[in-house]
Amino acid sequence: MSRIIKTGIASYGMSGKLFHAPFIQAHPYLELTAIVERHKEESRIKYPDSKLYRSFEELIADETLELIVVNTPVQTHFEYAKAALNAGKHIVVEKPFTVNAAEAKELDELAKAKNLLLIVYQNRRYDGDYRAIKNVVQQNLLGELKEAEMRFDRYRTGHSGKDHKEGDKPGAGNLHDLGAHIIDQAIQLFGFPEAVFADVFAMRDNMIANDYFEVLLYYPRPFRVRIKGTVFARESVYAYIINGANGTYMQQRSDLQEVKLLEDTIPSLEPWIPTPEGFDGLLHTTINGETVRKETRSEMGNYMQYYEDVYQAVANGKPNPVPAADAVLTMRVIDAALLSSKEKRVVNL
Repeated sequence: MSRIIKTGIASYGMSGKLFHAPFIQAHPYLELTAIVERHKEESRIKYPDSKLYRSFEELIADETLELIVVNTPVQTHFEYAKAALNAGKHIVVEKPFTVNAAEAKELDELAKAKNLLLIVYQNRRYDGDYRAIKNVVQQNLLGELKEAEMRFDRYRTGHSGKDHKEGDKPGAGNLHDLGAHIIDQAIQLFGFPEAVFADVFAMRDNMIANDYFEVLLYYPRPFRVRIKGTVFARESVYAYIINGANGTYMQQRSDLQEVKLLEDTIPSLEPWIPTPEGFDGLLHTTINGETVRKETRSEMGNYMQYYEDVYQAVANGKPNPVPAADAVLTMRVIDAALLSSKEKRVVNL
């Protein structure tokens, strides 16, 4: 019989409301036992059976909890994750994992020393559009890969008002926020790069934290990956473009999970969102000597599978779905990109 994993959430902001609480609540063997809200009581509306704590310290002192979700601002991740591990808890830590690679490495080593699971929340690995790209790469449909471009764009010309994301703080900025997603995806698809060259700065007026980034990842074979993000993209373009010796694959960012979660759709282990309307990809290549050019439709993504993988790791000893060691690599690239942009040079990894 499957056992219940009692789980606590460190914050009930946007990520808690959208990406964590609904999935923990809907999972058959995870229990949303406790939620931290320092001043408000918004969680009482949807989750009245959970405990309400006013501090992170109260949360990790709850001896019934096995799993803690650290979804507070990135500037607190190192301190809170360390405290939770020292309290004997398995933890899920939001991305960006930490402010820098040194913090990431220290947390990884602490979790290993205590034989506890430290699982990074890289939910975009469970997007349908990314999985379509992953299938093309794994099936070698393009032949020897030559170049790839991966983008995460938004149109947001004003300030969000979130100081921890756009203020004058370590770890603030678009490179940490959205860049962490696609850097992680690039490493998963193509491996860890040899070197980094980057241009990272703030395009918006009176903005301190970066909101634009272009990062070039160097690989040992004749292959390059460009990681890009801007807040001035009013029209969408293909988020993923991969060129190989035999052809090209282009994929739009089309996963509908965030949209449906904003509409209060309840997630499930079963398919709970539709596939994108119409085609969202294009494959033009040569397969077995024949030219193939066709529009494609990505599969459905499911962030609930992330929490199922988390449950299986905690309850049944299955592999960690996103180990901290992966996030250390992502943070190393981010550190190198910031240094490269500052010193206007290639940084070897």
